[in-house]
Amino acid sequence: MADKPADEFPVPDMTEFAANMSKVAAQSQQLIQEFLERQDPKSAQGPVDPLSIGQAFMDLTTAMMTHPAKVVEAQVNLFNSYMALWQQQSMKMMGQEADDVSPDVKGDKRFKDPAWKENHVFDFIKQSYLLTSKWMMDTVHDVEGMDKHTAEKVEFYTKQFVDAMSPTNFVMTNPVVLRETLATNGQNLVKGLDHVLEDLERGHGKLAIRMTDDTAFEVGGNVATTPGKVVYQNDLMQLIQYQPTTEQVYERPLLITPPWINKFYILDLRPENSFIKWATEQGLTVFVISWVNPDGKLANKSFEDYMNEGILAAMDAIEQAIGVREVTTIGYCLGGTLMAATLAYLATIGDDRIKATTFFTAQVDFSEPGDLGVFIDDETISHIENMMEERGYLDGSEMASTFNMLRSNDLIWSFVVNNYLMGKDPFPFDLLYWNSDATRLPKVMHSYYLRNMYKENKLVQPGALSFNGTPIDLGKVKTPVYLQAGKEDHIAPYKSVFKATKHFSGPTKFMLAGSGHIAGVVNPPSAKKYQFWTNNKRKKYDDPDAWLADATETPGSWWPDWIKWMQKYSGKKVPARIPGEGGLKAIEDAPGTYVKVKSGE
Repeated sequence: MADKPADEFPVPDMTEFAANMSKVAAQSQQLIQEFLERQDPKSAQGPVDPLSIGQAFMDLTTAMMTHPAKVVEAQVNLFNSYMALWQQQSMKMMGQEADDVSPDVKGDKRFKDPAWKENHVFDFIKQSYLLTSKWMMDTVHDVEGMDKHTAEKVEFYTKQFVDAMSPTNFVMTNPVVLRETLATNGQNLVKGLDHVLEDLERGHGKLAIRMTDDTAFEVGGNVATTPGKVVYQNDLMQLIQYQPTTEQVYERPLLITPPWINKFYILDLRPENSFIKWATEQGLTVFVISWVNPDGKLANKSFEDYMNEGILAAMDAIEQAIGVREVTTIGYCLGGTLMAATLAYLATIGDDRIKATTFFTAQVDFSEPGDLGVFIDDETISHIENMMEERGYLDGSEMASTFNMLRSNDLIWSFVVNNYLMGKDPFPFDLLYWNSDATRLPKVMHSYYLRNMYKENKLVQPGALSFNGTPIDLGKVKTPVYLQAGKEDHIAPYKSVFKATKHFSGPTKFMLAGSGHIAGVVNPPSAKKYQFWTNNKRKKYDDPDAWLADATETPGSWWPDWIKWMQKYSGKKVPARIPGEGGLKAIEDAPGTYVKVKSGE
């Protein structure tokens, strides 16, 4: 295929281009100076490699040296691949058809510009990168002699390096950026460096990359707008009761427990994709816990406190508010882990108030936690605990950075290219606004969660954990469960979520939704997107792959499937309850004040 015309890359005004490059040089000096001035001197006193990444790669080198023949074989394979690439490129330059040595990866958005295929130079750069990166990932994956955790750590950080070195991340090897640089006489780079300086300012010396125009959104203004009232609050949470939208409602209310790693309004972004609003339209009386954004004063709040002052306090408040003791519940992500522990505690003490529970992408068995398992070892947890010690909490930005690394091309490097290389302002996007609105985590609770759930996997060990002096056992939970997972979830992989089916003794329905940790949950029927899988065969499955092989795929949203299940456990119809007109008076309008507290405040 012939190259595009030469004017694809315009000739710049050299006078203006030179002036802008002088600005870039001056800004770069300022950038380095400000970065160095903002660094905390205390940070230099800690260990150089707190996560033991260097040791993991030393173990890799040792393992490779014990199998020198495989190293030589890998090198020969790489050499042969390069020779094939040269041959292919030569054929293309002579006008002949030739299959790509390194074809594009499905779903990879980095190389969608036509120049990556139609321009021989950029086609060669792209294929050389894809070839080398695949070789690197395959080589470290095939190394024998390392323990499983070290191998996973090596693979993860090799992937971070591979993603960082993509030609799309550099001016001269990205045709889109190069074209913009020539067309604007380098003004894009001047603006990009302005964005870098602004992000350093926002991050107090750390690069806090803006993912969206955060001035375009206001919690309670154009996100989190479903009408309701805060009817109860304590140190850890506000309880919101939402305005009914039907004249009659099901007798049993629904209590939603979101994760406290994020804010609850992921379930109430806009009216058209609000799960909370949709649930009220189905005739449910909806209550939602809005967790506080804790500061150092709440450093000693424990996982047990989140149960007592969260779910249990909310159920007591609901009974006061509407005079109904029995409820149904939803636990989302970490809120689901807490919900599972609460169910086990209630089962042990003979409390049967929860009549049905739904889990959204929640893990209870952490034996195979997915990519996040890379961060779960003594060195990493100790490093996190040291960070929390002085302030009393883990800053939300540090947790957000970890999650972003799981999808670094989409959640880090795409914004580096857009904001810094292209010099563009980030696009207003409510989901990314929510994603950037991170929350802090109290040190006692977070340390307990990391060590007892992720590292020791004690929640599924009968009697290994105790709450309020009572040993708990998930096997005692007979509550009907609807278990939702996301097929492409990187945070709570569906095969890990599926493990919960083995630990509850009551009826459990597993449902697999298309997409990931967020879009797999927030998928309203009106969107007509994705799909979901259900399996109605009356047999137990130990293997999620076997379950999926027998499952039925249904296009669209899984919400209608869920509400049919939920209606069976929601009781009879009664007149709708108005927030604040029952046993608890309204404190303030939804979404309340707790959710509006920013981590930087």
